[in-house]
Amino acid sequence: METKRKFAVVLAGCGNRDGAEIHESVMTLYAIAKAGCTYDIFAPDINQYHVINHFTGEATSETRNVLVESARIARGKIRPLSEFDAQRFDILMFAGGFGVAKNLCTYAFDGADCAVNAEVERAVVEMNDLGKPIGALCISPVILAKVLSAVNITMGQDASAIANIEKMGAIHQATDSREIVIDHDNKIVTSPCYMLDANIVDIAEGAIKTVDALVGLSTH
Repeated sequence: METKRKFAVVLAGCGNRDGAEIHESVMTLYAIAKAGCTYDIFAPDINQYHVINHFTGEATSETRNVLVESARIARGKIRPLSEFDAQRFDILMFAGGFGVAKNLCTYAFDGADCAVNAEVERAVVEMNDLGKPIGALCISPVILAKVLSAVNITMGQDASAIANIEKMGAIHQATDSREIVIDHDNKIVTSPCYMLDANIVDIAEGAIKTVDALVGLSTH
């Protein structure tokens, strides 16, 4: 009997404008469970870049912590990313949300010249060095492009995003909703999700296809 694959899921807070995209995060967890796999959830123990009032769309004077906010989605079952051990997991997965580009890296401000959080970079490098699959939804493939450079990924169809990905040394493949791109050589699977004008069903289908492809890469 085949062993269940164990995912490490990395979140960037809670809320599409300043943290993890909630639909993408929940559908990722659903897809993992649906595939008969298990997961642990991680987030860096750092302050968010800023806090957005998602009703008005305006920045507030609040200070919030990425780990604490991510715990809302994880229902409290979450650990600091500093405790991540690549040896204990089969697959690494990043949900999207603009918090990825603000909290996990500086892509929102620096584009192709962005820096990646050291704990996030360590997780990516260690999994890649072990030949273990990595998945990324929405805007989070920028992390893989920045850290690993010569990878084949998708972020949908946005021209500026494509230009930045290519400047980082990665290959971008344009996609529509529910589509995925599989980089077999590097064991990477990406899907555009809300980088396109998607709905929650599109998000669910993209997450399911991504997770299923990652499981396939992990078992071969």
